[in-house]
Amino acid sequence: MPTHFRPYAPDQDLLLQPRLQEWLPEDHLAYFIHDVVEELDLNAFYARYEGDGRRKSPYEPRLMLKVLVYAYASGVFSSRKIAKKLEDDVAFRVLAADNFPQHRTICEFRKRHLSDFKAVFVQVIRIAQQAGLIRLGTIAVDGTKVRANASKHKAMSYRRLKSEERRLKKEIGALCDRARRTDSDEDERYGADRRGDELPEELAHRETRLQTIREAKARLEQSQREADTARGRHEDDNRRPPGGRGGSYKRDFGVPQDKEQSNFTDPESKIMKTARGFEQCYNGQLAVDGEFQLIVENTLSASGNDKGKLLDVLEGVERHLQQGPKALLADAGYRDESHFQVLEEKGIDAYIALGRKSCPDNEIDATALPATRRMAEKLATADGKARYRERKWIGEAPNGWIKQVLGFRQFSVRGLLKASGEWDLVCLATNLRRMQRLMVFE
Repeated sequence: MPTHFRPYAPDQDLLLQPRLQEWLPEDHLAYFIHDVVEELDLNAFYARYEGDGRRKSPYEPRLMLKVLVYAYASGVFSSRKIAKKLEDDVAFRVLAADNFPQHRTICEFRKRHLSDFKAVFVQVIRIAQQAGLIRLGTIAVDGTKVRANASKHKAMSYRRLKSEERRLKKEIGALCDRARRTDSDEDERYGADRRGDELPEELAHRETRLQTIREAKARLEQSQREADTARGRHEDDNRRPPGGRGGSYKRDFGVPQDKEQSNFTDPESKIMKTARGFEQCYNGQLAVDGEFQLIVENTLSASGNDKGKLLDVLEGVERHLQQGPKALLADAGYRDESHFQVLEEKGIDAYIALGRKSCPDNEIDATALPATRRMAEKLATADGKARYRERKWIGEAPNGWIKQVLGFRQFSVRGLLKASGEWDLVCLATNLRRMQRLMVFE
């Protein structure tokens, strides 16, 4: 008996107009993102187009936001790749309703609204809270390094900056002398109207580079001045404060260490130690709800360590959700006596590691560090050890999803403010992906 195949006629026109809603399974992530975005207040997105009558009809912000969020939730971050997906991926075409914005339009929309993504992130976690997906019984705080949109090879140390500044000043001086001699010789040979463009062009190149180096050097010095001031040091005081070791500081106020670096591509990013070695990065902070592992706050900084970040993250949680957690977990990077005291005052049951290289528990001065001593005693109990172990699977999981599942390992934009906006977008996409699984599959 001959085999009968199903009918296949690729050139046949459709008899009925297709419905986009029938192109994907009902529980598809694209439909979930569509439904959530339709419920959001996007006035801030529309306000940016108000009164701009010169523009051609722009694409609907709702359309663009849905496409962008779904792209990030699917691990597609390049505007060119998103534009390509709009042509050949069914889910993207459903969200765009067969609109095809070009990659420049997508890129411009993302840059235009980087500061608006935080508000969307907050609206989504409030929806999750109302749906019972955020309880704030326990939160875990964790940091992760994400590569900046810059190469570490485009950075220069303070020592090298000083050396290059001296070298270029010397070269520019020599070129200026050479230019004056050449001008004088050519005036005698060809007349005073001869321009001689070659030397000024060579000189301009070095002067531009010198200016760039001076700006980088000034950034490092300004950053160091701010750091010195924050530590209580005064500009006219190079002597150590009472109780400090030694008779004087090793460097003058506002003078960075020779190894401090500034990057020419993204000056606000910093060299940080990662699992892959030292890379040009930003440091992303996440606060994660313990029960459903949704991100309830995120921040971004250019500091390579997590010290001092805990209270900022906690205040963000309280501000967004109008309540704080009952318990908090964090690793030794967040150890801080003053922060421990604030957590106790707030009534938050915290479990924060003190670090293997720190003082042994029995050597912690209960008079100078009373809250740290109490933390050590709590962590030494069986219950304390069990509670702290929860941090690993609560706090570290979303960082793993962001880097391994979504594949987000490098920012697309430059500068701390812009990178913070993209970090909001990444966390928003991660939450929506998680929420869809919690609400549909569980």
